[in-house]
Amino acid sequence: MRHTTNPWVVLVLICLAQFMVILDATIVNVALPSIQKDLDLSEANLQWIINGYTLVFGGFLLLGGRLGDLLGRKRLFLIGLVIFTVASLLNGLAVNEGMLIGSRALQGLGAALISPAALSIISTTFAEGKERSRALGVWAAIAIGGSAVGLILGGVLTQSFSWPWIFFVNVPVGIVGFVLSLRLVPESRDESAHGSYDIAGAVTVTGGLMALVYAIVKAETDGWTSATTIAFFAFAIGLLASFVVIELRAKAPLVRLSIFRTRSLSTANLVMFLVASGMFAMFFFNTLYIQRVLGYGPLKAGLAFLPFTAGIMISAGIASQFAPRIGVRPVAAAGMLLASVGMLLLARLPVDGSYAVDVLPSILLTSLGMGAVFMPLTLVATTGLEDEDQGLASGLFNTSQQIGGALGLAILSTIAASRTSAAGGEGSAALVEGFHWAFAGGVAFILGGLVVMLALLRRRHVARIEAEAATVPV
Repeated sequence: MRHTTNPWVVLVLICLAQFMVILDATIVNVALPSIQKDLDLSEANLQWIINGYTLVFGGFLLLGGRLGDLLGRKRLFLIGLVIFTVASLLNGLAVNEGMLIGSRALQGLGAALISPAALSIISTTFAEGKERSRALGVWAAIAIGGSAVGLILGGVLTQSFSWPWIFFVNVPVGIVGFVLSLRLVPESRDESAHGSYDIAGAVTVTGGLMALVYAIVKAETDGWTSATTIAFFAFAIGLLASFVVIELRAKAPLVRLSIFRTRSLSTANLVMFLVASGMFAMFFFNTLYIQRVLGYGPLKAGLAFLPFTAGIMISAGIASQFAPRIGVRPVAAAGMLLASVGMLLLARLPVDGSYAVDVLPSILLTSLGMGAVFMPLTLVATTGLEDEDQGLASGLFNTSQQIGGALGLAILSTIAASRTSAAGGEGSAALVEGFHWAFAGGVAFILGGLVVMLALLRRRHVARIEAEAATVPV
């Protein structure tokens, strides 16, 4: 059932909230040195300002998608906005690292309710075909563009005011978004859904993923064979195995495992997991290079990523035009290759480098590549499904992005710290040595995604998607 509400008004409101959610995943990057200094954070705990948010965000996305189907997507969207806005206020008021990391986790929970509900609202508001393809083109641009804008806005707020303002800025936006969405966004739900929420599944999968990331982080400081590291790996495996058992036995599982039989959906999620694993490294380590090695302040560092935003917007628009003509697979493959070349340029950053010669070309190539990746993958992951599966499909796709990014950042941070330590542990040269390995690892993740897509996704698996997208006006 399609609603009489102007769908493009709905899209604007939904994208505003999603922009805030995605922006907050990166807005703290340029503020990390200021936060570390003010709250006296250790290097090991610094990444938890990022991962505390992304892990809870990714871990509860699946439950968020399920709750949207059962309780109503609009209702859950509004609940998520309230949690996210309150958590943003608490982040800005944080006086120590425990309060900040805890509030970031709460903020991640709010985001986990907003994102799948938002994408489900788009999927149930816009009919499959040209309208949904155009809407998802806008969605993809907002989702990735928000990451780059977060870096710019973070720099402006940190340098002009102070780091708490990167969180305070969400409060008025959240309030306005709530009031307008309450009046204008239509409600939808899966009327046939079983009234169960599978809390056990959500807790085990989130706990398992957090334990896995913590084990990777501890491996850098304690060693891969230490008792602590092995214990957390075992704990993570136990929780994730329990999650699978729970899903197989639950009457209304958080993840109906049979949905992975849909080849297009399962492949798109695996590819997104790998691509996001590499992309989070680009933002995190490039920001550190620009500030710690090139000596840029927060504002200048944020502005340095402005070309990334432009590249994303341009390439996402181009991808939405070319995907119906030549296919979603070739467009996504070209995007991953472009992004990989851009990341390879970062893997050779010199200690005495400059922004224009060494950083800008990589930013341009990577942004053009990523805009061409996200739009086709979003289309592949969410098209050709029944309305009652939209919440689950949306939750899975967002989960793949967030969990992939968190695990990738943990792995590549561990590698970078290890190589920096091996290179002497002090000075710009040792720091850049670690960055080189992190960027190279990011390239490996992205190329791994390309290999998976080429190996698993055939023309027949996306035939319906491409046929429906072929009506998009050019």
